Amino acid sequence: MPEPDAGKADSGLHVVGFPREGLTEMFLSAPARRGRPLAEVSRRLRAWLRKRPGAEVLRESVFGTTLGPEKPPAGRAGQPAWPVTQLADSGGNGKPAAGVHMHAVRGAKVSPLRAGGRVVGTVFEDSHARYCALGDLRPDEARLPAVEQARVTFEMMEATLRLAGMDFSHVVRTWLYLDRILEWYDEFNAVRTRFYKERGVFERLVPASTGIGAPNAAGTALVAELLAIQPKDPRVRIMSIPSPLQCPAPKYGSSFSRAVEVAMPDHRRLLVSGTASIDPQGRTAHAGDVEAQTDLTMRVIHAILESRGMGWSDVCRAVAYVKRAKDAPVLGRYCAAHGIAPLPLVVTKAEICREDLLFEVEVDALRVVNG
Repeated sequence: MPEPDAGKADSGLHVVGFPREGLTEMFLSAPARRGRPLAEVSRRLRAWLRKRPGAEVLRESVFGTTLGPEKPPAGRAGQPAWPVTQLADSGGNGKPAAGVHMHAVRGAKVSPLRAGGRVVGTVFEDSHARYCALGDLRPDEARLPAVEQARVTFEMMEATLRLAGMDFSHVVRTWLYLDRILEWYDEFNAVRTRFYKERGVFERLVPASTGIGAPNAAGTALVAELLAIQPKDPRVRIMSIPSPLQCPAPKYGSSFSRAVEVAMPDHRRLLVSGTASIDPQGRTAHAGDVEAQTDLTMRVIHAILESRGMGWSDVCRAVAYVKRAKDAPVLGRYCAAHGIAPLPLVVTKAEICREDLLFEVEVDALRVVNG
């Protein structure tokens, strides 16, 4: 069961904590408040963690605006202590369509991974597996054509994983934030598919993923995050999970799994990809109707959760992407109408991968296994 702090809202802070075998994994979410910069939101999350001795951040994602003139949290020698992915404004500094997610752990040694003079990853382990979280992965040269930047970014993922003693076979989840996504999403998918074929990804596990349109603080064509898990225990099972209500994404040219489950002896983790209003044939459903798109999207995600014996109460992290800022409240209205308790959620304005899609959601769910 979640630790006592789980689910408590402290000035908008939503915490979900899972104690297991000597450590506690924590997911912190906080939306921006009108008139307050996201740098202040980040400071509040860090302040909460400082009251928990031994807690260390694995990865931070800032949605909706940059941190502005304030530098990311600093560690030794003035360098960031963990990867901070800053997605530039679509909703505005301090407006409702913005927020911060942090993934942290307490009770485990966390080691940083550095590349190009920056911390771009963290590694920790428990008795069953080693975990690697990467963020703020982006090409150094923003003037390269977008497709070349995409290839460079995938190669950076691979090179950084090697620093952790891992390779792409251990990747279970990616987040890919593309500037001007509608202008080059097909070309991006071709780069990803080619890279996956070269690395044998289709012969093993195709990661869950989110591909969404958002500019970033560095001005590159894309920035990426990922989660990799390297089993140490033969009982660990990692598998692709199909969607009961949608076709596989590769059917229409996108190389990702609808969801990935990581089953450990002491817990199960379900990583649900960015999900939108797409019918079983791969076509957009309810074009132009955000309420109907939200309803279908949430039913699709619920069906995936239910297929693995989970529900909304198991969600530890969620991001909703809306094409129009005025639609930021749509998910809150849906949850209230359907009796779903407030989720650990950040809502941000972003470009969805199709012109006629208005809404997309991703969720992570975790359940501790007793016994």
